[in-house]
Amino acid sequence: MFPQELIIGFPKCVKISKVAIQCYLVRTLRIERSTSKDPVGFERCVEKDLQHREGQLQMEEFPLPEFQATYLRFIIKSAFDHFVSVHRVMAEGTAENT
Repeated sequence: MFPQELIIGFPKCVKISKVAIQCYLVRTLRIERSTSKDPVGFERCVEKDLQHREGQLQMEEFPLPEFQATYLRFIIKSAFDHFVSVHRVMAEGTAENT
């Protein structure tokens, strides 16, 4: 059942300094970025094993060195159960002047 992925696209290239995710039963998460016009050519940003919180949402923040992205891909590589859920994804940064 894994990996599973979610791709988020921005209307134009943005500078991102922090990403946060609210999810449930995710064991290993990888975040990748692309600066292409289409969602291709992704580069790895971070990969992390999350802590299991029985009956509670996992809330993880990823402070990152500022980078540019047109797309973010979230890859759920493994889980604590057969099913996972993603409730919220947040990215902090600024829009590029292009």
